[in-house]
Amino acid sequence: MITAIVLIDASTDSIGEVATALADLDGVSEVYSVAGGGTDLIALVRVREFHDVADVIAGRINKVPGVLDTRTHIAFRAYSKHDLESAFSIGLEE
Repeated sequence: MITAIVLIDASTDSIGEVATALADLDGVSEVYSVAGGGTDLIALVRVREFHDVADVIAGRINKVPGVLDTRTHIAFRAYSKHDLESAFSIGLEE
């Protein structure tokens, strides 16, 4: 699975509508409204092949009305406390 983190600048008057439209796109797993750094939304794109990243970002995200600009970061490896906890768990629920 390939994960891309997409920083999105959106029209100020339509951030909620843009976020909702982005969340409905195939390939977009999550959308976060954020503050600071000039970024309005962060979308997580999860796809199976690298060429699908371009399809989702250039072919879908950038075409959503209200999206002004995007900056994409490709994740190489995930580090998560949740993953570590499950890896060392013996299957007992707390």
